[in-house]
Amino acid sequence: MRKVRLDGLDRPLTRVLCLGAHCDDLEIGCSGTVMTLAEADPSIEVTWVVFSANDAREAEARIGAQEVLRNVKRQDILVRRFRDGFFPSLSAEIKEEFETLKRAVSPDLVLTHWRQDLHQDHRTIGELTWNTFRDHLILEYEIPKYDGDFGAPNVFVCLEEALARRKVDTITQSFPSQNGRQWFSADLFWSVMRLRGMEANSPSRYAEAFYCRKLTVG
Repeated sequence: MRKVRLDGLDRPLTRVLCLGAHCDDLEIGCSGTVMTLAEADPSIEVTWVVFSANDAREAEARIGAQEVLRNVKRQDILVRRFRDGFFPSLSAEIKEEFETLKRAVSPDLVLTHWRQDLHQDHRTIGELTWNTFRDHLILEYEIPKYDGDFGAPNVFVCLEEALARRKVDTITQSFPSQNGRQWFSADLFWSVMRLRGMEANSPSRYAEAFYCRKLTVG
């Protein structure tokens, strides 16, 4: 499949909708891209939605989002409390939340989970994104995990090394509840960006990668 670069689009990206099942998903999957867009245009409008974060993790969700969006003048951070691990059985309730978002936000770009993600919560959010935002540009981000579901993405956003470092620092410092988990380590997050940077021939050697299923130009 042909690779597409974000700077090849013929439309301005002034309103961005970021959708994450859990409170660290967006930081892991696409925060470098959001920070890159914000540095290029601080006037962009970002709506950041986390669907599952309770108690202490809700505080972490807000801390992580605020760090990613610190240069964004117009931002809306929404944290919901849907039960972790049960999204498929809560699909109707989550769909209502999507319909509320659809009435409130008309994004130029939607960043969401890959629809073939093997985590059931991630996959539900990806499916409902396409079900709700049918006329929008959607890029699906990836999350490294034990299930081993990495694929062959076709959109690459090259990241400056300073932004890549800021991304890793944001993840590792914003979510102390995840310390001690085997997968939660700076070297893993650097490795993913280095792999995708190699595939994108990134000048900095680092990139984030996405799946784009439909792109309309003109």
